Amino acid sequence: MPDALAAAYDVLLLDLDGVVYIGGAPIPGAPEALRKAKEQGAHLAYVTNNASRTPAAVAALLDSMNVPATAADVVTSAQAAARLLADKLPPKAKVLVVGALALRLAVRERGLTPVSSAAENPQAVVQGFSPGITYGHLAEGGLAVRAGALFVGTNADSTIPSARGIQPGNGSLLQVIEHATGVKPQIAGKPEPPLHHESVIRTGAKHPLVIGDRLDTDIEAAYNTGTDGFLVLTGVDGPRDAVLAPPHRRPAYIAETLDALLQPYPEVARTDGGATCAGWTATGPGSESGPVTLTGDGSAIDGLRALAAAAWAAHDRHGRLEAGQVAEALDQLAAKGLNIR
Repeated sequence: MPDALAAAYDVLLLDLDGVVYIGGAPIPGAPEALRKAKEQGAHLAYVTNNASRTPAAVAALLDSMNVPATAADVVTSAQAAARLLADKLPPKAKVLVVGALALRLAVRERGLTPVSSAAENPQAVVQGFSPGITYGHLAEGGLAVRAGALFVGTNADSTIPSARGIQPGNGSLLQVIEHATGVKPQIAGKPEPPLHHESVIRTGAKHPLVIGDRLDTDIEAAYNTGTDGFLVLTGVDGPRDAVLAPPHRRPAYIAETLDALLQPYPEVARTDGGATCAGWTATGPGSESGPVTLTGDGSAIDGLRALAAAAWAAHDRHGRLEAGQVAEALDQLAAKGLNIR
């Protein structure tokens, strides 16, 4: 492993909400870490499931936070959904857009014709998150889908982080049309492959690192595309979620902040009974219902890395662990300053 973790990858594919900012406010330390990573030669790209802003608007927002970014560095689920539609529809086909202006523009950029009414007989419906979505928009989408239009969702995130807390996301809104029509949408965003493929096309990545705060989108997307995933504990998912993650949602790396990209990542060594990391040793349960124990000292995040590896191995041997089996070990790390939520 090189001196800095970031140097092992040709492109860093960064999620935004919960990684760089929350509710429009930068996460403390994130802009500084990203500037340093870029100064050290990292290629930064910002990959978001949020389809409500254009790449230029996202880049302007990042610039206002002193985060290095241009419109070309931003890849959205709206762009991925538009490519998915263009691959399935003839040129200039009508697409009913339920979502923000950014989604309409992405559809138009792919040579398709965005419309707003089911009466125009669209060949597809695409839905993306927008705070301005109304019952009327959803009703038009439902009418078109029921009439046989292809149904595509930019992403299926059930929630989004905000300054006020966790709020309903596009996945929750998609349920309205799905429930009314019985038709499941094809999903372009994480964890499905289209957004990752769009990111690779636009960045030319050969060996990227997926960085995110959610196991069910960012890290599962990494798994689905055979890419390493980096979980940062500044957004939705916390240490308990990581420790109890099933195989398809396990990150290659866990860190408290993006600063970990600028440092060597410590070795996490598997043992017959568990795992070690730095000064910590985690030992798996002796039975299916036993606890995962943690001994040693040092940085709490290194303890979490050992604990996660031991818990994952125990899961693979005995089946899914219960939260109580890791509770005492997590309490130890909380006493060392780790926010276990």
